[in-house]
Amino acid sequence: MKKSTPHLLILTLLWLGSVLPLQAQSISPQEIDQVVERAMTAFQVPGIAVAVVKDGKVVHMKGYGVNSTKTGEKTTEHTLFGVASNTKAFTAASLSLLVEEGKIKWDDKVVKYIPEFRLYNDYVTEEFTIRDLLTHRSGLGLGAGDLMMFPDGNDFTVDDLIRNIQYLKPVSAFRTKYDYDNLLYIVAGEVVARVTGTSWSEFTEKRILQPLGMTRSAASYDRLRDLTNTIEAHAVVEGKLKVIDRYNLPFGAAAGGMYTSVHDLSKWLIMLMNEGRYGDELKQRLLTQRVIWEQWTPQTIIPYNGKSPFNTHFRSYGLGWFLSDVKGHKEVSHTGGLPGMVSQVTMLPELNLGIIVLTNQQNGQAFRSITNTIKQAYLGMEAHDWVAELKQEEDEYMKEATAYTNKIWDDVNKVLKEKKSKVAFDNYVGTFEDKWFGHVEVYKQKNKLYFKSLRSPRLQGEMLYYKDNTFVVKWTDRSFEADAFVVYVPDQEGKLSGINMKAVSPLTDFSYDFHDLDFTRVQVVPQSSAAPVRK
Repeated sequence: MKKSTPHLLILTLLWLGSVLPLQAQSISPQEIDQVVERAMTAFQVPGIAVAVVKDGKVVHMKGYGVNSTKTGEKTTEHTLFGVASNTKAFTAASLSLLVEEGKIKWDDKVVKYIPEFRLYNDYVTEEFTIRDLLTHRSGLGLGAGDLMMFPDGNDFTVDDLIRNIQYLKPVSAFRTKYDYDNLLYIVAGEVVARVTGTSWSEFTEKRILQPLGMTRSAASYDRLRDLTNTIEAHAVVEGKLKVIDRYNLPFGAAAGGMYTSVHDLSKWLIMLMNEGRYGDELKQRLLTQRVIWEQWTPQTIIPYNGKSPFNTHFRSYGLGWFLSDVKGHKEVSHTGGLPGMVSQVTMLPELNLGIIVLTNQQNGQAFRSITNTIKQAYLGMEAHDWVAELKQEEDEYMKEATAYTNKIWDDVNKVLKEKKSKVAFDNYVGTFEDKWFGHVEVYKQKNKLYFKSLRSPRLQGEMLYYKDNTFVVKWTDRSFEADAFVVYVPDQEGKLSGINMKAVSPLTDFSYDFHDLDFTRVQVVPQSSAAPVRK
């Protein structure tokens, strides 16, 4: 018996090791500095802010680079970034507060609060719940209707959006498939407004941001009280890094309007990972554990191929959060993207670990490489060069996409050189209407053809002949990176009575949902009334 005791002890220790969580590792500030600097160089990002929260405390918080390549102002932990869809978790939290107060239920029908709400058929309209607004399972396609708010959309209102959703066509059966959307989060914000009598922005600032001491943050850019130390948006435009126009759409705030800093967001994560408690000695409570776990409970399955160095097997969407498993731990995360700025927020609640990465350039590979490097260190994984891997991945898909689009532009330029554009442009001139996007004009000026949206006027550019009845519209604002095919559709008599559109590049942001448009000719615009081209 005495000889076997050590073996029993070893077996016991092995058994305990199999059931007890591994002790989390860590990463030094210098190692974080190194990966951030490498990511900034590899992916041409001017400014990044990073925060790491562990066991209820901030263990790393720092800004890197500059807020703007024009001003050279240094990025700090207090620099304000637009966090785009990382706002969605705040919308879910706002609704959670109303659930806790008994003012709404997750499975209340939307029409109870917004009677004019309509979707593509009566059954879906009547059955659509508040929960459905947050879970990307409406049956509508990826980013359907986003052109009402992106890249311009300032002529649209919440009322327009609610009225026009009914014209968007489904691509799957209700509640059967994951397709990310933004518009329904705006509707969710309107539910808050209808129930409380105040805007989603005001409610969220008063009930969430202010109690947590997120003093520099606001629900949208136009609500910031102090614009100092705020990033400018950057993008690589035709090979050069440039400052681009800031995107700001106040009525879409509930889907992606928030401006905040890593300093303020760290307070948000600490509260969530402390089951809703915050403040000195965690004596105050913002949310209950019950509603936080409701947000972190899978609602919609996301297809996943299972190939991951983090041993991820499943992905799903909860209420305002993506959910997955990494090395046996639950991961709660979200990303956000606006023109010229992208971000990522990640939590591993069982490790009491939170990672925040905010950037002022629209390349998501930078935040991925930083988050993955920090995450793998705390999971005790062998070090892996994420910057190099993701840079190689980017180079490969950029090469493939560029080859595809270059072939199209080569064909367009060949036609121009051969002067085959003796196409009768007058046949293509006219005003066309889509039920949800409104009117666009195609007009001729100095023997060139131009496209212009009337309700989203930044969407305008020259139309270049491609082949058959197809043109390519080259947007005047080159930061869009979203040139599109314009295909004229003949009616039964052979007259060009409609237009369909499709993005040229496979890398085009999904919010340019040109493929959801279905234009019908409504009148021919006299040449004398052609609108001027904006430069």
